[in-house]
Amino acid sequence: MESDQALVGGGATDGPTDLEQLLGLLDLEQIGDDTFRGMHPEQNGSRTYGGQLVAQAIVAAGRTVPGERPIHALNAHFIRGGDTKAPLDYHVQRHRDGRAFANRQVTAMQDGAVIFSMLIAFQDYAAGLEHSVEVPETPYPEELPSLGERLHGFEDPLHWFVDALHPIDIRYANDPAWIMKGTGERLNHNRVWMRADGVLPDEPLLHVAAMGYASDSTVLDSILTTHGLSWGLDRIVAATVNHSMWFHRPFRFDDWVLYATESPVAAGSRGLATGRFFSRDGELLATVVQEGLVRHFPPRKK
Repeated sequence: MESDQALVGGGATDGPTDLEQLLGLLDLEQIGDDTFRGMHPEQNGSRTYGGQLVAQAIVAAGRTVPGERPIHALNAHFIRGGDTKAPLDYHVQRHRDGRAFANRQVTAMQDGAVIFSMLIAFQDYAAGLEHSVEVPETPYPEELPSLGERLHGFEDPLHWFVDALHPIDIRYANDPAWIMKGTGERLNHNRVWMRADGVLPDEPLLHVAAMGYASDSTVLDSILTTHGLSWGLDRIVAATVNHSMWFHRPFRFDDWVLYATESPVAAGSRGLATGRFFSRDGELLATVVQEGLVRHFPPRKK
C-alpha cells in the first residue's frame, strides 16, 4: 500500500514524547522576512504527511499576524510529495491587514519547487447569530478501546500505522476499516474521538495547529468503508489533493473532541470527505472538507 495518510494514536517512546516532538515541529525557525523553516520528525513515511504541512503553515501564517486575531478559515492544495529527508521553507505573503480581517498565503518549498500552498484568513471573534447541526450520538471516549487495542493482531499489515508518530490520542467509536474488513461490514461514516496526547501550551495558535495536524487523519476512511475496503489489507494508493477548514468557536485541543466524517461522493479516481469537530458538550467547533486521490487495485481473478 502507498499512502500519505499518517494516522495518529497514542504511544510512548524513550526521550521526548510524541507530543513533544510535534510541538518541536511547530517551533519553526525564522530564516528571513516572513520566511520560516520547518523540519520533519524521525518517524516518517515516504512523503511529508499532509497534516504536518497544514499545521506548520498555520504557525508560519499566525506568526505574521499582530495581536491574538484567531484563524477562521484555510484552504490548502498539495502540489508535490514532500521529501522527508529535507527541511521545508514556508514563505508567507501578507495580502491584507484590515480592521477585523487579515489574509495570508503560505507557500512551502523544497529545492526551489513548490510542494504546498495555503490561503488562510484571520478574523476577530465577535458575538452574532448562532446555530449548528446536532452532534452524532456515540459512546464517550473513556468507554472506548485504545488505538493499541484496535491494532492488536494487525501490526504487520499496518506497520506504517503502528510505526508512525503518535502525538494524538484517538478512540474509534465505530470499528475501524481493518476490523470491518474482516466482518464484512460497510459504513458510510466514521466517528473518532481525538485529543492531544498530553497538555498543550496556553497558546491558541498551537491548538489550531494541532487540530489541523489531526484533521488529515481518518478523514478519508469512510471512502474505503463505504466499499468494504481497508488501508493495509487492500491495495490502495491515496494522496491528499486539497484540504479546507473553517473554525467556528474557540477550543482546546487537549480536551476530547469528536471528529465525525463521511464521504458524499467518489468519482474520477478522487474521493470527497467532509468532517465536523464537536466539543464534548455538543458544540460544533470546526468543519473540514478534503479531496483525495484514491485508487484501488483489486486482486486479479484467477
